[in-house]
Amino acid sequence: MASSSCFLLAALLALVASQAIASDPSPLQDFCVADKHSPVRVNGFVCKDPMTVNADDFFKAAMLDKPRNTMMSKVGSNVTLINVMQIPGLNTLGISLARIDYAPLGENPPHTHPRATEILTVLEGTLYVGFVTSNPDNKLFAKVLKKGDVFVFPQGLIHFQFNPIYNKPAVAIAALSSQNPGVITIANAVFGSKPPISDDVLAKAFQVEKGTIDWLQAQFWENNHY
Repeated sequence: MASSSCFLLAALLALVASQAIASDPSPLQDFCVADKHSPVRVNGFVCKDPMTVNADDFFKAAMLDKPRNTMMSKVGSNVTLINVMQIPGLNTLGISLARIDYAPLGENPPHTHPRATEILTVLEGTLYVGFVTSNPDNKLFAKVLKKGDVFVFPQGLIHFQFNPIYNKPAVAIAALSSQNPGVITIANAVFGSKPPISDDVLAKAFQVEKGTIDWLQAQFWENNHY
């Protein structure tokens, strides 16, 4: 009987722990507006004095209504992210938003969000999107999306979006399950790290000559998140 109770307790604790680390911490009050000027460092941001909170802490004017410039981007996309850094009222609420503009044949290159699941809907145009599962399967799940279609990218998995139309731009809106989802663009991280990863390491990993790695590391790896 005692062993059965211990097992039940362990299972309950595991369930609670899994929920606790599944996403951003749940709020313990109506809101916790980020005090970005506080010298105190916590996981997230310290709460602003609620007596000084006003509607502007939950508001950002006209951030997502206008097309963004994609011509300056090598990959042909521009990501406009609305997270806790733009709206301090998002602190502890576990959500953020992004607008992604794609030039004709532009892409949001393979990347991952370490702290968030993403759900994306196409507002205009066509997108080829997909994600790849973790080792050992590395299975690709991909679809061609039209206006109004929705696709989900699970947390932490490498994913991408590509506009396959040569003469029309595309626009999408994405919601993410974190106030600060983070982004790791794979090519930038691997070939554009500072200081660079040893070309011996990368040549072995990618099974290519070191000269190929040196050429890749010499490229300008641009950030398309603004």
